[in-house]
Amino acid sequence: MPMKVLFVSSEVFPLIKTGGLADVSGSLPNALQRLGVDVRILMPGYPPVLNQLADLHTIGALHHLPHVDHVELLLGTIQDTGVKVMVIKSESLYERNGGPYADQNGLEWQDNPVRFGVLSKVASILASGHSPIQGWQPDIVHCNDWQTGLAPAYMKLTEHSTAKSVISLHNMAFQGCYTPNWVTSLGLPSAGFSIEGFEYHGQLSFLKAGIFYADAITTVSPRYAKEIQTAAFGFGLEGLLSKRSDEIRGILNGIETEEWNPAHDKYLVSNYSSHHLAGKQEVKAALQNSLGLDADAHAPLLGVVSRLTHQKGLDMLVPNLQSLIDQGCQFVLLGGGEMGLEASFRNIAAHNPGRASVTIGYNEPLSHQIMAGCDMFIMPSRFEPCGLNQLYGLAYGTPPIVNATGGLADSIIDSSHTHIANRTANGFVMVEASADGLIACIRRAVEMYRHDKDTWLQIQKTGMSQNLSWDKSAQEYLAVYRELT
Repeated sequence: MPMKVLFVSSEVFPLIKTGGLADVSGSLPNALQRLGVDVRILMPGYPPVLNQLADLHTIGALHHLPHVDHVELLLGTIQDTGVKVMVIKSESLYERNGGPYADQNGLEWQDNPVRFGVLSKVASILASGHSPIQGWQPDIVHCNDWQTGLAPAYMKLTEHSTAKSVISLHNMAFQGCYTPNWVTSLGLPSAGFSIEGFEYHGQLSFLKAGIFYADAITTVSPRYAKEIQTAAFGFGLEGLLSKRSDEIRGILNGIETEEWNPAHDKYLVSNYSSHHLAGKQEVKAALQNSLGLDADAHAPLLGVVSRLTHQKGLDMLVPNLQSLIDQGCQFVLLGGGEMGLEASFRNIAAHNPGRASVTIGYNEPLSHQIMAGCDMFIMPSRFEPCGLNQLYGLAYGTPPIVNATGGLADSIIDSSHTHIANRTANGFVMVEASADGLIACIRRAVEMYRHDKDTWLQIQKTGMSQNLSWDKSAQEYLAVYRELT
């Protein structure tokens, strides 16, 4: 009998995406399925999800949930992978204009505690004897981030499920904390509202509930598993995490190598590989042309694809970016976030026509083209649980420039003399997380790009030759499941 896993997530690529959680939630179930796991995703029925799933049909209904009397359960498949997806269809909760977490103006939905409380509750019911689904009950409920954090609590406290629960921590900065009136409103026992439960500084914390009640905890990189047990990265939950330290497993994310592969990326004008890198120059030329940059094959082209937030550290780039452009570099950015940062980068682009391009928003084709067409990729995050963009940079022969934190430290090996000599160098690591540390690291990379082509090529090929697929990570998750069952 294959192991049955219910993978619960608030976003899944290619159905709906706001960040890296969606990429993981699309890729990991697919990799588990390839290992013979009987996996089903559970997610909310947002309009894009309902519109994209193949063979969508009703398989059951649930009644008397918190704040809603009735939801339908639908089953469909993701067309490219064949992974099965169970969808909670509720017009009042999920079928509205805007994103998964916020409206069209970026304001958080006020009923998010209900929207994700119901997601967690449904997960717990499907793992119990009260499930409306005949013939399929999970052995493991794999939860992801705060939006699913109440599921392990419901499983233990109200549904008394025999299934085991795992929670994966993708970003401790977001914890789903709400006023205590939500405890009874969401049907949670008041006894759980304590330090030994889901209470956090007088609030109900979805994330703390998951960490406290889950049978196992994973993070998206080994380094992050250690970092979250410290005050600097634990966001107030480091004490609880330290208590459970023996049960935390750090597993580095992979990437979807069918989706992110320069050898057959559909968004590139020319495909290339580590054995035939000439196509990368053609992609660079096309990118320069499409973004109005000067056609200059020799200009070091610096790329950024990122949310513009304090976490991502790109404010450290602003003070010195003009000097890099003055010294012959070109710059391209795709992203959005804090208005002040957006304005700073737009201002630099406005003053440097032909040398800098800034695109605010989300654009999947352009993100691939930047990753392939740039010479180096800048990712100076102050903290980064795993990060996927640095892995895309490795796959595309675009050496990443990173801060030594979380998954960045686990995946990028600095181009020091020692690492170049033993052929392990695949990028550039900042000495410190500061504007000075970042500019020094970029200048070191630019110097090597301009004056040591042989070493640069070696660094590119080292990154491109790594196994970045989900297969190894999926094996590690499967080992966690087996230990629990």
